[in-house]
Amino acid sequence: MKKEKTNVMRILDQYKINYNSYDYSNSSAISGMEVASELGEDPNRVFKTLVTIAKSKEYYVFLVPVNSELDLKKAAVSVNEKNIEMIKAKDLLPLTGYIHGGCSPIGTKKKFKTVIDASAGNYETIIFSGGKIGYQVEVRLTDLKKVIDFSLKDIKINNI
Repeated sequence: MKKEKTNVMRILDQYKINYNSYDYSNSSAISGMEVASELGEDPNRVFKTLVTIAKSKEYYVFLVPVNSELDLKKAAVSVNEKNIEMIKAKDLLPLTGYIHGGCSPIGTKKKFKTVIDASAGNYETIIFSGGKIGYQVEVRLTDLKKVIDFSLKDIKINNI
């Protein structure tokens, strides 16, 4: 049976980047913690993609482990903004081309400044949305750098 390719996977293929893809579309896993559990992975290595808007009206993408929350103050500081907030779910699709639960930092309609929590640096690879609910991709940070521009900063609330 041929594996379904998401847009994210096609982009990774275009850049000739090695990645692992996970299809859990037959499971009922929805939350990041359920996804990590379904994949049998350390939740510190599975990242969720969050899209925010700053007071300046600039949009930013942040990735934090699924077992933590984005610290909005730290996130704002990381992108030199006074404050940021999560965008409304209804704004996600027109802005990024992705729906809630299937948003990936790769392949958004426009390029957004992206910050990944510094803890990602502790792992050889990280796992994040493959751009569609039920799909995740696992990529080396060094390879991800070839596809999107991002920085590593401490942006999560510790110990939730």
